[in-house]
Amino acid sequence: LEERLVRYTAVETTSDETSATMPSTATQLELQRMLQRELVDIGASDVQLDANGFVYATIPATAGGDIPRVALLAHVDTVAGVGAGPVKPRVHRAYDGSPIVFPDDALLVLMPEISPYLDEKIGDDIITASGGTLLGADDKAGVAIIMTLARHLLAHPEIPHGELRICFTPDEEIGTGIRKIDLQRLNADFAYTLDGAEVGEIVYETFSADKATVTITGVSTHPGRAKGKLVNALYLASRLAQTLPHAKLTPETTDGRQGFLHLYKQEGSAAECKMHFILRDFDEEKLMEHGRLLESVCETVQMTEPRARITCEITPQYRNMHYWLQNDMRPVEYVVDVLNDMGIEPLSPPIRGGTDGSQLTEMGVPTPNLFTGMQNIHSPLEWVSVQDMEKSVEVLVGLVQRWAKK
Repeated sequence: LEERLVRYTAVETTSDETSATMPSTATQLELQRMLQRELVDIGASDVQLDANGFVYATIPATAGGDIPRVALLAHVDTVAGVGAGPVKPRVHRAYDGSPIVFPDDALLVLMPEISPYLDEKIGDDIITASGGTLLGADDKAGVAIIMTLARHLLAHPEIPHGELRICFTPDEEIGTGIRKIDLQRLNADFAYTLDGAEVGEIVYETFSADKATVTITGVSTHPGRAKGKLVNALYLASRLAQTLPHAKLTPETTDGRQGFLHLYKQEGSAAECKMHFILRDFDEEKLMEHGRLLESVCETVQMTEPRARITCEITPQYRNMHYWLQNDMRPVEYVVDVLNDMGIEPLSPPIRGGTDGSQLTEMGVPTPNLFTGMQNIHSPLEWVSVQDMEKSVEVLVGLVQRWAKK
């Protein structure tokens, strides 16, 4: 399990939201081909890598009867914007509670004061990157866990379970990959993503999410003869950003069940500027309110400068999976049964984000999210405990047997 994660994270697989290809980066295909070969080598059936960069495989049933077909998913891409270059994983054996330093960044230190969960992992083997990049445990920890489970089940046919489907997905971090999943090829009644954090997590509430692009077109002219003529799109963008509420509706001022409106990227020139936002909330009506607020601010700034042109395009991304899962809670209840049997406290925090399961649930395949142990994701301080990953495999072994009992 440890060896797999180290090997997978060493393959750089950042996704690119500006790309028009599927998957968005060729490096994701490099890892997917590796996973395809490994699935064949361990004896999985129906192993396929499709044109969109999805890997599918089957673990045949060992139990008879009408058992629901369950899929396990993890994504291979990592988020952009956190360092560049190859990932150099480091394993810290039998963590003793002292600060972890990073050879590629002397100012970077990981300690329990920064990541309190680390305090619970004294004695565990901790994997980090070297300081110049993120680790990529999000979600290669999930990939390694699923691959380890698959090998274990194939080596132990005495473990009773129904047919299992495996799917490794591209481009989760940019929210576009799962739209291209082949549901017929997935062929599952229920599914789980392995994309969660602390041991015991079973997440079935996520944000609902939209994205928005505000385009500001100014009036361009030679700056030496611009008096009374130039309309600077960058200044209008600054005015728009300052008009939005900063004290209560941004990621840095919200937590729990509060939503937000986040300007995460801006690009352009005096002639034209684009502002990129994400809108998030657990309640869909409140999500719509965030969109209406953004549109209203655009209209207000537009009125201050009629010569400019300001447009706001809002696009749905995913919805809170709880809207659908509440109609059939078996995928959650069975996990809770297994956790209780193992003496692990079930944790069901609403996740301030989304997973491939958010969209997959909306497509008709209920897909809650299970823990992997990964911490401090999207950060050079990202880490994971090998023992947490092992616990995830143990839970999955119990879970596939629980589905076989129905």
